[in-house]
Amino acid sequence: MVCIFCKVAEGLTVEGILEDWSKLKPVIMEEWSENREALIDLFGKVRDEWLEQDFSTWIGANRFYPGVSDALKFASSRVYIVTTKQSRFADALLRELAGVTIPPERIYGLGTGPKVEVLKQLQKRPEHQGLTLHFVEDRLATLKNVIKEPELDQWNLYLGNWGYNTRKEREEAATIPRIQVLELSDFSKKLK
Repeated sequence: MVCIFCKVAEGLTVEGILEDWSKLKPVIMEEWSENREALIDLFGKVRDEWLEQDFSTWIGANRFYPGVSDALKFASSRVYIVTTKQSRFADALLRELAGVTIPPERIYGLGTGPKVEVLKQLQKRPEHQGLTLHFVEDRLATLKNVIKEPELDQWNLYLGNWGYNTRKEREEAATIPRIQVLELSDFSKKLK
């Protein structure tokens, strides 16, 4: 059997893999006969076992970017977490690493729907009417999906210059009028 992914990935750098991930991922999934839902389930089970058997080591293997914990702790705005992690893991990380407790109804994790749909739900809440809404994301593709939805035009969009994006993506984001590239040092200012 010939490894299709090996031929596709040959000569790629980490930056190149990140930039082409949306093209590489389906090739890898097909090559390895993997199922997305099964992988998500397995990853969650492994995490659960690790948490149960050795919580301190699991927590120690995670971290927040510098300044994020303080930004969340001292936020004067109502903060919602919209993440691709399962909610239970996001909650544990927030409590244990950041020292922050966010009510479960304000954590939207894996399985609560696409981020675009979560933003639609959030903006329809009566308590959010008339407020300025901000969405900080570390994936440019997600922000582009938000822009495609006219219903979400009232959101201010930010690409964090940390996390799951590349220099090339940050440069592209800087050319998109709806998106502001956000420095990590300015993150806490947005939460006030």
